[in-house]
Amino acid sequence: MEFFEVINRRRSIRKYKDTPVEPEKLRKIMEAVRVAPSARHRQPWKFIIITDPKTKQEIHRRAYTSKDFILEAPVLIAAVGYPADYVCRNGNIAHQVDLGIAGEHLVLAATALGLGTCWIAAFDQSELKDILGVPEDAHIVALFSLGYPDETPPPKQRKELSEIVMSEKWGGEPPEWAK
Repeated sequence: MEFFEVINRRRSIRKYKDTPVEPEKLRKIMEAVRVAPSARHRQPWKFIIITDPKTKQEIHRRAYTSKDFILEAPVLIAAVGYPADYVCRNGNIAHQVDLGIAGEHLVLAATALGLGTCWIAAFDQSELKDILGVPEDAHIVALFSLGYPDETPPPKQRKELSEIVMSEKWGGEPPEWAK
């Protein structure tokens, strides 16, 4: 699949087939994550692969009660910032940006392999840490559901380039190519 086709094909998937994800596909996805850039090349991340239905049930019950699709997904992946201590000179918390980049590598690699994902950020941090044994000084940035899609959501309406691109400064006119 061509790169821009992958980007345009990506959707948040909330219905999954009951088909296991092959270990070689998981490895390819995690290789894509491994090569993601990070601030000062610190690579401040750990990823927990969750396939045990009992663990998914516990996550659903204790840490993320509003969505049932995490129970259907063959795989959940917890993206953990560790160490979660580096702050950039401008005040940005580096691991959050770094895991955002790595997370998008995960999502696009999965899409290219015919798999579906959904970013999950609505969860109880302390409960999820307890369930997964994550140390207190780490920070779980996201969960990803992963599996073979059992739905094909239509594309969502996106803002036009002219609504999101400005020239030179805030409030500047969009460049000609964005009109």
